[in-house]
Amino acid sequence: MENRSHALMTGLFTITLLIAAILFGIWFNRDRVQYDPYLIATTQSIPGLNPQAAVRYRGLEVGKVDEIDFDPKMAGRILIHLSIDPATPITRTTYATLGYQGVTGIAYIQLDDESVGSPRLATSKGNPSAIPLQPGLFDQLEKRGTAILGQAEEVTRKLNTLLSPANQKAMVGAFSDVSEAARSYKDLAAQLEPAAQKVPALVERSEQALRSVDTLASEASKVARTLQGPDGAVQRITASVDRATTSVEAVASGIELETLPGVSGLADETKSSMRAIRRTMNNLSDRPQSILFGAPGTAPGPGEPGFDPKGK
Repeated sequence: MENRSHALMTGLFTITLLIAAILFGIWFNRDRVQYDPYLIATTQSIPGLNPQAAVRYRGLEVGKVDEIDFDPKMAGRILIHLSIDPATPITRTTYATLGYQGVTGIAYIQLDDESVGSPRLATSKGNPSAIPLQPGLFDQLEKRGTAILGQAEEVTRKLNTLLSPANQKAMVGAFSDVSEAARSYKDLAAQLEPAAQKVPALVERSEQALRSVDTLASEASKVARTLQGPDGAVQRITASVDRATTSVEAVASGIELETLPGVSGLADETKSSMRAIRRTMNNLSDRPQSILFGAPGTAPGPGEPGFDPKGK
C-alpha cells in the first residue's frame, strides 16, 4: 500500500513538472512586441492565404495575419486583419500584394511602397487603417491569360473562315494561275535567249559605229580648219570674189549706161552672181559642217506648219 502511494506521488510530481516546463517555455518565448493593427479590404481572390500567414515589407518579415473574415456591411468583400511591427514604415502610399512561397502554394502578404518619404499612415485598435490590395503576379497572369485565350479564339475563328471550302477553292485556283504564269515566264526566257545572245555583237557594232562617227567628225574638223585657215580655200575664193566685184563695178561705172544697156545689164547680173557666191562662201565659212551634213533647214514662214509669230 505504501509503495503504491509513493508511485502515485512520483507520477503526479512528474506531470506537474512537465506542465510547468511547457508553461514556462510558452511564457519565455511569447512575443512581447505590441503590434499595430491594419486592415485589408478586397474583393479579389486570395488563394493560399491563411491566418498566421507572414506579412513582409520588401522581403523582411514584419508581422502576421490575425484573422480573415467576410465584411458584414458589403457582400463579397473580404477583410484581412493584420498585426504589423510599429517600426515598419507604413505610409499613405503603401500597398499590399499576394506572394507565394516556392511551389508550396502558401501565400503571404507582401507590402511595398510606391514612393519614398510619404507621410506615415496612422492606425489604432478601434479604427485600423486600410491598406489597398493590388493584383499580384498570378492575378495579372490570369487576366492576361484570359485575354490571350480570347485572342486565340478570335484567330482560330478567322482561320476557320479563311480555310472555308470556297476560300480553299480560290487559293487553289490562285496557285494554279501562279504556276501557269511561272511556266509562261520560263517559255519567254527560252524565246529571248537567242536575242540575248546577239546583244554582245550588237553592242560591238554600235561601238564600231560610234568610233566611225568620231573619226568622221575629226576629219570634218580638219577640213573646216583647212578651209578657214589664213591661206585656205574659203579665204582665197572670198578674195577673188571681192576683186572680181571691184573690177566689175569699176567697168560698170566707166561705161555710159545709156549707150551700152546690154553691158549694164550684164554688170548687174554679174553683181548678183558675185553676191550669191559671197553669201555661199560666208555660209560655208560659218558652217563648214554643211559640206558633210547639208545646209540647215529654213524656218517656216507665215502660213506654213510650225510658224511662230513671236520668232522663237
